[in-house]
Amino acid sequence: MRKILLHGSLGVAVLLSLFPFYWTVVMATNTTQDVFRNPPKLTIGPHLADNVQKVLQSVDLIAPIVNTVLVAIATTVLVLFFDSLAAFAFAKYDFPGRKVLFGLLLLMFMVPTQLALIPQFVIMAELGWVGTLKALVVPAAANAFGIFWMRQYISSAVPDEMLDAAKLDGAGFFRIYRSVILPVIRPGLAFLGIFTFIAAWNDYVWPLIVLLDPNKVTLQVALSQLNVGLKQDYSVLMAGALIGVLPLVVMFVLFARNFIGDAVKGAVK
Repeated sequence: MRKILLHGSLGVAVLLSLFPFYWTVVMATNTTQDVFRNPPKLTIGPHLADNVQKVLQSVDLIAPIVNTVLVAIATTVLVLFFDSLAAFAFAKYDFPGRKVLFGLLLLMFMVPTQLALIPQFVIMAELGWVGTLKALVVPAAANAFGIFWMRQYISSAVPDEMLDAAKLDGAGFFRIYRSVILPVIRPGLAFLGIFTFIAAWNDYVWPLIVLLDPNKVTLQVALSQLNVGLKQDYSVLMAGALIGVLPLVVMFVLFARNFIGDAVKGAVK
């Protein structure tokens, strides 16, 4: 009975988690009238192609998708490099001010990101980067969460004896990082990479502020142009949302097996 209750609770939780995605598909494949009728239609309809065509007629998505892919990939690569490098130093090296710096890093978790928008915009304006994709990539190249996450992972996954053996062989900081640390922390990097890519892909507020040219925006900002006017077609809106989230679902499906496998290896290590 205990197992039945446990698996039943997990099944209900899974259904509740999946329902918003299913409802998005239902709305994107039906008309607004079908969705708002009483009772609403809860099955997938035949109007997906029509709604997607309306999205493409309303918004040019080719350039925004390319911009978003470039920003997400560049941000993810930089975050994985800088955060893991800083985390390695915090976890395995004793240097003056380490505890103070790490404490300041933890304090950054309590600062709302919205407070940094105006100073960040001023810095981008001084550098002449307003309206360019550099204003999206460079400020996001390192973050407190990534450093904290990788520091905790390295502290528990990499024994000091491995570092001592590498130092006896004459390896320096970057050689140890490349040959010893990176192979061991690959599961942690996999999680951080997926997390960072999704965050960069879904970012809306900062691109809306710093990208002034309507023809050089990211996907989320472009899709927001569908939400205008007094009479809104929610089926078209949901079709746009489906286009925005579909690449993330495909990416997770492709890499989920490797991600879970690496996580198990990391736990064993």
